Amino acid sequence: MWAWALWMLPLLCKSGLAALPAKPENISCVLYYMNNFTCTWSPEKEDNSTSYIVSRTYAYGRKRDTRSPPSENGTSCSFFLPNITRPDIYTIQVEARNADGVIQSDITRWNLDTVIKTEPPKISSVKPVSGVKRMVQIRWVRPVLAPKSSNFKYILRFRTVNSTHWVEVNFTEREVGKEAAYNLTGLQAFTEYAVELCCVTEESRLWSDWSEEKRGITEEEAPHGLDLWRVLRPARVDGRRPVKLLWKKAKGAPVLEKTLGYNIWYFPENSTNLTETINTTNQQLELYLEGKAYWISVTSYNSLGKSPVATLRIPAVDEKSVQCVTAMQACLTQDQLVVEWQSFTLKVDKWVVEWVPDLDSEPSLISWESVSQAKNWTIKKDKLKPFQCYNISVYPMLKDQVGEPYSIQTYVKEGAPSVGPMTKVENIGVKTVTITWKEIPKNKRNGFISNYTIFYQAEDGKEFSKTVNASILQYDLESLTRKTSYTVQVMASTSAGGINGTKINFKTLSISVFEIFLRASLVGGGLLILIVLMVAYGLKALNKLKQLCWPAVPNPAESSIALWHGGDFKGKLNLKEFDDSVNTEDRILKPRSASSDLIDKLVVNFETLLEEVSTEERGKGQESIWGGEENEYVTSPYRPYCPPFSPEIPPGKFQHPCSGMPEGSSSEVREQLLPSAQSLGPDQLCEEGAPNPYLKNSVTAREFLVSEKLPDQTQREF
Repeated sequence: MWAWALWMLPLLCKSGLAALPAKPENISCVLYYMNNFTCTWSPEKEDNSTSYIVSRTYAYGRKRDTRSPPSENGTSCSFFLPNITRPDIYTIQVEARNADGVIQSDITRWNLDTVIKTEPPKISSVKPVSGVKRMVQIRWVRPVLAPKSSNFKYILRFRTVNSTHWVEVNFTEREVGKEAAYNLTGLQAFTEYAVELCCVTEESRLWSDWSEEKRGITEEEAPHGLDLWRVLRPARVDGRRPVKLLWKKAKGAPVLEKTLGYNIWYFPENSTNLTETINTTNQQLELYLEGKAYWISVTSYNSLGKSPVATLRIPAVDEKSVQCVTAMQACLTQDQLVVEWQSFTLKVDKWVVEWVPDLDSEPSLISWESVSQAKNWTIKKDKLKPFQCYNISVYPMLKDQVGEPYSIQTYVKEGAPSVGPMTKVENIGVKTVTITWKEIPKNKRNGFISNYTIFYQAEDGKEFSKTVNASILQYDLESLTRKTSYTVQVMASTSAGGINGTKINFKTLSISVFEIFLRASLVGGGLLILIVLMVAYGLKALNKLKQLCWPAVPNPAESSIALWHGGDFKGKLNLKEFDDSVNTEDRILKPRSASSDLIDKLVVNFETLLEEVSTEERGKGQESIWGGEENEYVTSPYRPYCPPFSPEIPPGKFQHPCSGMPEGSSSEVREQLLPSAQSLGPDQLCEEGAPNPYLKNSVTAREFLVSEKLPDQTQREF
């Protein structure tokens, strides 16, 4: 039992590891008329060696044969004449075989009339028909290997030679003959077309291949009308105004119609006799007109005639245009741009839509199109550049006059800007800074700038951002940190995204200009106050120093000596005979005016003065002091009153009545005067009882010396 199981195990393993070929599927058969019957199937290629055998039954099932592909692993097999019968119904089955086994496909049935594929027709000519406009006649030869009794269905496709878009036309040709023809109408005048054909029998479902391409040109005809437009520019210094004329074939006219040239004539509105004519082959012309209104007309011509006249009026420089468009908008659909507008008048004959790229430089190409009986205009998106801003303007046309335009800007597709804004840092302060940036060039915006975002970050700190609208090109950052480094950059954004500009570093100030000014003001003010105080103190100290170095000299004019009476002067000089009972009224001096010579001669140190002044000058001084009523002296209002006293004093001796200090040059006189002065009471010496500054100075600092001849002179004068 166990021996039998071990003997069967290798067989079971071999059976489990066998890889049968894939079952043939998708069998397709074609009858190439008068040639062969070919069948194909899938898979197209096997991983291991596989051979196929195709079994066919024909003659409505009465006969059977087999064929193998011409090569191993081949997936197609053909049956050739004379073993091909028509009409007939075949059955086809494909068998796949390899070393591991055999597998068969499903049985398929084929009606030969439905799988006939003929050769393509051969186009002989593509030519216009004389006298018939916009048409060509295509002539071809029917396929040689095709059932002669069958009717054919055709597909004709054509295109202009400068286009890749084919237009197809289906038709059936029932006439039995060697050649056939078809008239292709609705074409453009004087235009070259490329034509191709394919055919199939009415019973078959398999079309032939396309024939070789054949070309032909439609017949020429007179040009159609033109669309005329203008571009007005500012007047020059000499007053002449540049006007650029543009024209093109009218809407609906053949695009490739033959045109030999254009005739242009223009004249002032009120002077038709000043007409000027220009001939050109271009589709634009630059004119220099005066400031008045002009009429301009353009026609195109070829060998068959001229086109209708296109006329346009150029307004005067100071003429105001009519404005009737009140609103305008542009919207995008899946594959086109739609522009709509509104107006308050219905008398507009047509509208002219002008679109031009919005560039920093003057555009070199302006496109325009006329619109009639509508207030909207559409254009395919593929005719406009993506990421390009366009200026779209709508002009109302009232007869031949052009009204005031209404303009908008739009993009058919927006993207993020190509570059970021150029950023600068200005007005750096302690806690504030101004960030400025420039607008991105128009050709690099790629869309409408919706906003700007300012990103700023302190060194090793958190990043902050501020967003402003597109009209703002600077921003003041506040609440910054003193003496701190920052990085800043500005991002410009559109509806499709944004892009950052370059990063800029800056550092806030440690102290502001105001603080510097304030500190300088405080320091300067303090220094100024200190200087003022020092100057004041210096002036005060200078007065003290002056008093120490140069004491104040008493004014002799204010001394009471000038008030003594001349008659009593000699008698009161003797202090020894001074009587205490002298009447107080006798001591009161009468007011007298002081002589200027006395003020000059009574100086601080009479002893020194007498040594320097000659005897003659002293005599003159005495005469001046005591002479006449003019030299009467009065008591000074700044000094207390001291009455004179008249003790007998020897000749040549003199003492001041209040000082108690002898003014002579002899010591004896000084000794006689001191006791006598001490015997007098305070009330007898000074009536007020207050110390006399003059007497104090006389006692402590000075000695007044008088010449010995003074009593005699005084007596003589009185």
